[in-house]
Amino acid sequence: MTDTCKNRLSIIIPAHNEAENLTPCITGIEKSLGENKVDREILVVNDNSTDNTKDVLENLCQQFKSLKVIENTSENGFGRAVRLGLNSFSGNAVAIMMADLSDSPKDLVCYWEKLQEGHECVFGSRFLPGSQVVDYPKAKLVANRIVNTAIRYAFKIPCNDITNAFKIYRREVIEGCKPFISPHFNLTVEIPLKAIVRGFTWTTIPISWKNR
Repeated sequence: MTDTCKNRLSIIIPAHNEAENLTPCITGIEKSLGENKVDREILVVNDNSTDNTKDVLENLCQQFKSLKVIENTSENGFGRAVRLGLNSFSGNAVAIMMADLSDSPKDLVCYWEKLQEGHECVFGSRFLPGSQVVDYPKAKLVANRIVNTAIRYAFKIPCNDITNAFKIYRREVIEGCKPFISPHFNLTVEIPLKAIVRGFTWTTIPISWKNR
């Protein structure tokens, strides 16, 4: 575990064959956080990519000092990749974002600002007034609403998009919720539910999402 850096935001981005998206993804995050003077590190976990993701990341590391690359040399999987990042980040807060440009860097800034108000977790929802969703496949949308409604009633929580991967946590939340065990996208539910059950404070804000 690296030393904690006060008031630094770490961003974990799992990447499996995302060579085409990584340059605009990293550039967008750098631009938004730089304009808002947010101290940052970006951890991209190369999750056994078979395209030229590694070459793209090497070039990006020369452009951005904040970028670090972690190679997943074991079995791939979204949850496994994110867990590698959660074991390595140096900031006092960490956000998980997708590499496919579906998440907005502007929302990342909103997350960070919301944490400064004293919240320990901030969850984004694509289904609140003020949210913006572009080209969500209908079949996935129906499945999403069914699953999220079931979770909301089962755990009695007023959050209608808990399966959304894009969230931010203070370091103490991550440390307090370990160990994490989910190898795939179910990690996006495991972390927030553990945080809620264990009494960490949280809030939800509307976010945007674009299908890629």
